[in-house]
Amino acid sequence: QVRLVESGGGSVQAGGSLRLSCAVSGYTFSRYCMAWFRQNSGKEREGVAAINSDGSTTYADSVKGRFTISRDNAKNTVNLQMSSLRPEDTAMYYCAADQGCGWSPGRYVYWGQGTHVTVSS
Repeated sequence: QVRLVESGGGSVQAGGSLRLSCAVSGYTFSRYCMAWFRQNSGKEREGVAAINSDGSTTYADSVKGRFTISRDNAKNTVNLQMSSLRPEDTAMYYCAADQGCGWSPGRYVYWGQGTHVTVSS
């Protein structure tokens, strides 16, 4: 059974930092692209960061220079270090997995339940 479990969300003031983690089980983690998406109510789910099986990374323009995605294949985890947080970063954050990276949520076969991030001004 495939499971993706996010943790690390919470409330923080603007300018602060949070570290999200996603623990994965049930498939060969190292072979999959891992990505973080976020969504606010009434808005479409948007890609934030992705890390491929070879370690290459890509980021949405809105988070470049502030967020860092990393993976630990030994621990089957993917992390998102978020710094210089802004109120507009407030959202539910989801980790997702697929055999290839991309920004379309529809391509990802596995999803976690999400962890909420609130950034206050």
